[in-house]
Amino acid sequence: MWALLLLAGAVVPAESRQLVLSLTPDWAGTGAHVVRYERSAEASAWVRVGDATTASVGRTGLAWGSGLHPGGLEGPIKKEGDGKAPAGVFDLRGALGYATDAPAGTRLTYQVEGPTLRCVDDPASAFYNRIVDEGKVAKDWSSAEDMRRPDDLYRLVVVVGHNDAPVTTGAGSCIFLHLRASASSTTAGCTAFDAAPMEGLLRWLDPARRPVLVQLPRSAYDVFRGAWGLP
Repeated sequence: MWALLLLAGAVVPAESRQLVLSLTPDWAGTGAHVVRYERSAEASAWVRVGDATTASVGRTGLAWGSGLHPGGLEGPIKKEGDGKAPAGVFDLRGALGYATDAPAGTRLTYQVEGPTLRCVDDPASAFYNRIVDEGKVAKDWSSAEDMRRPDDLYRLVVVVGHNDAPVTTGAGSCIFLHLRASASSTTAGCTAFDAAPMEGLLRWLDPARRPVLVQLPRSAYDVFRGAWGLP
């Protein structure tokens, strides 16, 4: 199976010029080593940008998510409520935050997280894996993430393009880059950073350069690095 998949070629889009690489020691690891990279053209080498940092991932580790990478890969598969962060290659989309204005330097499309903004994680809802204003739609869900949390962990958010093109019911929802409570904390499936690296990441990301998140356990990274055109 690996041989056939390795023939698929690079999975990072040709137009991507920014890449966030998040590596865990294994599938069960809850801490990640994160490095940013840039390239000047599709055929150019990836060049490291800035210092490495750490992040917290799912409380039960990683599992293959739904993104830009091929399906049918060996290993656990991401499901709703499994406590796993998605492994694979994903577009990084818009930003959200509590402040009325986007933080200085932000280039991603920015949305204010008002008191009625939700991310729906109920697979039975027509709004599953969508961020919606509860005051503007007909509520049909029994469970949703409050995007203006009292603990401030969503004060800065970048949306990860997981299971959204198209949405598959039950394949996992509401995956973000966001702030973490401490270096020892874990998440329900997101990738979480200390404030300084999260703020720096938000200033760096440029939608014109189609940034992607590559998140993998070390073993999968070693297998796919060359074939997928990874740093």
